[in-house]
Amino acid sequence: MWTAAGGRLLEAHKVSLPEHEKPRTIMIYLQLFLSYLKIGFFGFGGGYAMLSLVSSEVVARRGWLSEEVFADIVALSQMTPGPIGINSATYVGYTVTGNVWGAVVATVAVCLPALTVMLVIAKYYAQVRGNRYVSGAVWGMQPVIVGMVAAAALLLATPAAFGHWTSWAIFGAVLLAAAARISPILLLVASGVAGYLLYY
Repeated sequence: MWTAAGGRLLEAHKVSLPEHEKPRTIMIYLQLFLSYLKIGFFGFGGGYAMLSLVSSEVVARRGWLSEEVFADIVALSQMTPGPIGINSATYVGYTVTGNVWGAVVATVAVCLPALTVMLVIAKYYAQVRGNRYVSGAVWGMQPVIVGMVAAAALLLATPAAFGHWTSWAIFGAVLLAAAARISPILLLVASGVAGYLLYY
């Protein structure tokens, strides 16, 4: 779901190609599709675990976004309804291409592997769920997923996100509130209001 503020932020960050580079746009869509197809296949552990892979692909490898823009997209993806992996794909696709078709390409590409794999698993799961090799593989992937989520958290701890003491104060307050089992929805809303009041 697009928000007005999110749309304005993405308009400010979207890539604008010079006229002499317009013929390359078809390649950008292809690269976007292949990048998110790869992210979809190897993004085990859900959206947060996927973020380090997304950053590696779209910031470090492709150079489509800066770390600051990527941090903004992650924040928007968390505050809009839906899975963060799909939301971030939509926002990145739009930001990189400057139009909705880029958002569609990235979103479809990131969903396609999961849909395919889940259809196969749904068909054969009953036959293999007691298999010790399958159980061992699932058990072995659990610490990897926790590590990838931790890597995503460290990846977002950039000067752009924590450039002022108020950012650390919000982070600490939310961490303590989350440990006290306060509703994540309430924490998101309160953090958004605090950020708005402090920075605007």
